[in-house]
Amino acid sequence: MKPLLEHMVKALVDHPDEIQVKEVIEGQTLRLQLFVHTDDIGKVIGKQGKTARAIRTVLSAAPSPHKRVQLDIME
Repeated sequence: MKPLLEHMVKALVDHPDEIQVKEVIEGQTLRLQLFVHTDDIGKVIGKQGKTARAIRTVLSAAPSPHKRVQLDIME
């Protein structure tokens, strides 16, 4: 799941080298914490959160042993 998220986000941002993804497993939930450069936060979230929503949709459709996948976008 981590490589998929990194691949999608690298195509969107101006500072792809500063992307970090941390995976935290909480029961049957996989929480992905995405850290991006401050200037790239708006690009990852998108207008009215549409880009972030699309990323979450792709992550939830990808095969995973976890019942639920959550995405947190951090600075």
